[in-house]
Amino acid sequence: MYPLMLCSLVSLAVVYDRWQAFRANRKIDTRSLRSNVLAHLRENNVSGAISECEASSGPIASVLLAGLLSYKLLSSRNESAETMRMVVGQVMEDYSAQAISLVGKRLDVLTTVGVAAPLLGMTGTVTGMIASFAGLAEAGSVGGGGSTVANGIAEALITTAAGLLIALSAVIPQSVYNRWSDEIELEIEKATGEVMEFILTHH
Repeated sequence: MYPLMLCSLVSLAVVYDRWQAFRANRKIDTRSLRSNVLAHLRENNVSGAISECEASSGPIASVLLAGLLSYKLLSSRNESAETMRMVVGQVMEDYSAQAISLVGKRLDVLTTVGVAAPLLGMTGTVTGMIASFAGLAEAGSVGGGGSTVANGIAEALITTAAGLLIALSAVIPQSVYNRWSDEIELEIEKATGEVMEFILTHH
C-alpha cells in the first residue's frame, strides 16, 4: 500500500499542476490574438503584431512572437521572399515543437502511474493469496486459521481495488489533457499557417 499511496500523491500533484496550466491557457482568447496579429501585418505594422504577442501569454503567442521577430529582422535586411519563407517557417516549426513539448510536460508521469498502479495492486493480490495459503496450511495442522485466511484475502482485494482506482484517477485526466493538448497543437498550426500565408502573398 505504501507504493500505491506514493503513486496516488504523485498523480494528484501532476493532475493539479496540469489543470492549473491548461485552465490558464484556455482563458487566453487565441482567436482574437491571431486576428489582431494578422490585422497589424496587413497594415505592415510588424511592431504592432509583435506587441500583441508580447502582451499575451501561452504557447501560441510564443510561437507567433518567434516567427514575427525573425520576419522583422529578415525584412530589415531586404531578404528575398523565399529566404523569409524558409527561415521564418523553420523558426516557427522549432518553437512549435518546444511549445508542444511544454504543453505535454509531465503527462508521461500519469501514463507511468496508470500502468504501475494496477501492477502494484496485483502484487498485493499475490502476497495476500500467499498469506492465505500459508494460513490454510497452518490451519490444516493446528486447526482454525479462518481469520488468517480472511485477512490474506482482504489484503488481496484492498490492494487490487486501490491500484485500479489510482490508475483510473491518472488515466482519465490524462485523456482529457491529451485532447486539450491536441487542440493547442491545432491552434499553433493554424497560427503558423496564417503567418506563412501572409509572407507568401505579400512578398
